[in-house]
Amino acid sequence: MVRPARIGSWAVPLRTVAFRFVLVYVVVFALSSAAIVGFTYWNTKRALDAGTDQIIQAEITGLSEQYQRFGLAGLTDAVISRSGHGGQSLYLLTDSLKRPIAGNLDRWPDIKARDGDFIEFDYLFGSGAKQERRRARGRVFLLTGGFHLLAARDVHERYQSEQLFTTTLPWSVGLLLILGLVGGVLMSRNLLSRLDSINRTSLEIMAGDLSRRVPVSAAHDEYDTLATNLNSMLDRIAQLMNGLREVTDSVAHDLRSPLNRLRNRLEGISMRLDPETDEGMEIEAAVAETDGLIGTFNALLLIAEAEAGVAREAMTLVDLSSVVEGVAELYGPVAEEKSIALEVSVSEVVQIEANRTLISQALANLVDNAIKYTPPGGRIRIVLREDPRGVLLAVEDTGPGIPDADRKHVLERFVRLESSRNSPGTGLGLSLVAAVVRLHDAVLELSDNAPGLKATLIFPRGFRRASRTKG
Repeated sequence: MVRPARIGSWAVPLRTVAFRFVLVYVVVFALSSAAIVGFTYWNTKRALDAGTDQIIQAEITGLSEQYQRFGLAGLTDAVISRSGHGGQSLYLLTDSLKRPIAGNLDRWPDIKARDGDFIEFDYLFGSGAKQERRRARGRVFLLTGGFHLLAARDVHERYQSEQLFTTTLPWSVGLLLILGLVGGVLMSRNLLSRLDSINRTSLEIMAGDLSRRVPVSAAHDEYDTLATNLNSMLDRIAQLMNGLREVTDSVAHDLRSPLNRLRNRLEGISMRLDPETDEGMEIEAAVAETDGLIGTFNALLLIAEAEAGVAREAMTLVDLSSVVEGVAELYGPVAEEKSIALEVSVSEVVQIEANRTLISQALANLVDNAIKYTPPGGRIRIVLREDPRGVLLAVEDTGPGIPDADRKHVLERFVRLESSRNSPGTGLGLSLVAAVVRLHDAVLELSDNAPGLKATLIFPRGFRRASRTKG
């Protein structure tokens, strides 16, 4: 039987819908926030650069006018004068070989720029041990005669902010994602704890305890509304199940007994008549029809009880090996009468929680079908063993088998294939097997036995095995 996942496991919340929603939201929020902050910073940087470039362009224009009016000497005086004011303005006038003539920069920076280009470069500020490397933004202007003029502004604070931003933003996004994931896990665990109570209650109800109800907290939130609705539904289901039990008991009492009395009376009349007369043959046919009717009634009753889960209350620890031996002993003479070899292969004594009556009936139906459709000289094999999938109980025959396209169809009620129209039966045998399998949370596999059919019941691994093994 399926068991609810443990709340203590961290792997479970990671697979919940709530965690996926939180994860998607955190990722989208983090990327959106990074995009908005990045765009804001880029736009602000562009505006600051534009303001700085305007100031630099004004400096270049003023110095260019000085050069045109007073020549190199006037330009040199202007550069010296402006350099002495301090502040953020930087100047450097060089000859054609980039040797300094005037300005507050010691040397031409290590840059490759054409005339008119705006550039950013590093320069040394201060003297001696107090020198520090700072950032500047400027523009190169080529004068006639091969002289070079560099006008710049100190933008070190903006540069540091940019470096801090580019370093902090990825860490901020990463931290946001980590905190979001932790929050998602905590939220998922909280939601999962509420859902787990519903799952546990559902599994207990599926196991046959129809009195169980989903707990309702004092929060009166959406989960409590869901729990209330589920409990109302369960109350209604319990009423329907009680009604079904009453109907089943009434049918079993009111119809089974009259049918059996009718059959006994017909059989008594048949014993007093000559079987060679028309009356005797008619009575024999009526007895056979009554037997078929009783068989159909019993099969339908068992299917209804299995599908409704009524038989879960009779679950006990069942020794499957003894069930196999009992069915083989019952059908051994029938198989021998048809010259069919009936073999049993039980690897070990296996016990499972099951309804012994229904398991025996399901196995008997499979063996009965195998005997019915296996030709004389064939072989039927009942196998009980364990494999990684669970406990396997299989019936293998060498009959005509069932085509792949019909294997699912034959599990429905009153379905009989064309090849079996002339054979006795009601078409309920495999339907009962399927209902018993569903009741025990098992699986029914119909496969090719090459030749013949292999019907396998696979019980889940929650079985219990006896300590001894068969020799």
